Amino acid sequence: MDGIGNIFRVPELKKRIIFTALALIVYRIGSHIPTPGIDAHALSSFFQQAGGTLLGFFDLFSGGALRRLSILALGIMPYISASIILQLLAVVFPPLEKLSKEGEQGRKKISQYTRYGTVLLAAIQAMGIAIGLESMQSPIGEQIVINPGIGFRLMTTITLTTGAIFLMWVGEQITERGIGNGISLLIFAGIIVRMPEAIVNTWRLLTTGELNVLALLAVLALMVLVVAGVIVMTLGQRPIAVQYAKRVVGRRIYGGQSTHIPLRINTAGVIPVIFAASIIVFPATIAQFFNHPWMQAVARALSPATVIYTILYAAAIIFFTYFYTAIIFNPIDVADNMRKYGGFIPGIRPGAKTAEFIEKVLDRITLVGALYLTLISILPELLITTMNVPFFFGGTSLLIVVGVALDTVQQVESHLLMRHYEGFLKKSRIKGRLG
Repeated sequence: MDGIGNIFRVPELKKRIIFTALALIVYRIGSHIPTPGIDAHALSSFFQQAGGTLLGFFDLFSGGALRRLSILALGIMPYISASIILQLLAVVFPPLEKLSKEGEQGRKKISQYTRYGTVLLAAIQAMGIAIGLESMQSPIGEQIVINPGIGFRLMTTITLTTGAIFLMWVGEQITERGIGNGISLLIFAGIIVRMPEAIVNTWRLLTTGELNVLALLAVLALMVLVVAGVIVMTLGQRPIAVQYAKRVVGRRIYGGQSTHIPLRINTAGVIPVIFAASIIVFPATIAQFFNHPWMQAVARALSPATVIYTILYAAAIIFFTYFYTAIIFNPIDVADNMRKYGGFIPGIRPGAKTAEFIEKVLDRITLVGALYLTLISILPELLITTMNVPFFFGGTSLLIVVGVALDTVQQVESHLLMRHYEGFLKKSRIKGRLG
């Protein structure tokens, strides 16, 4: 309890935490303000059958705002999509790649481009949602849009785009003036807010006899083990020893120290799971708009927990884990920087041989990380759909919740330790996820 009490003894940290809490409260209030012109009951009925589609996936990241079509219905997904697109373009577009290597000034320019991309993507998505809603009906034939037409489309596009821009601003303010990564915390808050509903549903299953106490205890124990496994793999690293040669400059001696390159087991984070889920559920989403037997058969085949869905989902996660790791970590650049400053891996020649060694190690640990992501992503869905047991978080949600919680606690620890206070964990402090 002393570690938690120390938070309120540091004025700056206390101010940052209060600011973050108020920002998240504003976000949750905005998630319940509806967009004009929508029949809320018909929309809710429609989303009950869209749980395994792209709409249900986006609703997860918006914290249920899309299900209610609130003014923040787009959530933070346009910003995340714009960030990922720019990361991918930096690999194939030389001017962007050069800009990403120009330090703080380059990062500011890329952030500006990301904001422009967010506005463009939000406007496109908002217009698409407005047009799509006009043709949608609830399962009993109720029209979702009360008064379709150009007025509704313009109003919805402006409202949802403005909400996405506001959320982007809130996320940046949390990062700058609060604690933790603002964008990640907004997603975190949207996922955690489902916890009370999950507890109520579990209690209902217990009282109606659909779930017995032993099964519930087994699920809770499994959840603890899964969370512990996620924490271990999230913090897991494979260090590569690096030695720097001594250099004599004038009367001073530089170098000679030993350090290491911390290669994370899960370098790509949760991005591969998001990519894979978005692609796999896309056909089921398209099938929602067509009442054709062939399309409906495709939708059923790609429903969660089916054999085809599971195989394709696992293959896509493994592929995107290697793909995204290759984008964000370049062994050739690391080897060149080491040689530039006189560093070398003991027993490995500098230059090309060092790059080959790092890439070989990275490929091996990436396979472990990819299999881990696949297991964590598939296990909860299988428990929910095949065994009919309550699992509070899906695989993607669990990875995000644990990752964001670790990052936030790490930042709080850093603030406390800088001011000579004990952190949350006195005996075993959290290691940085980046080394």
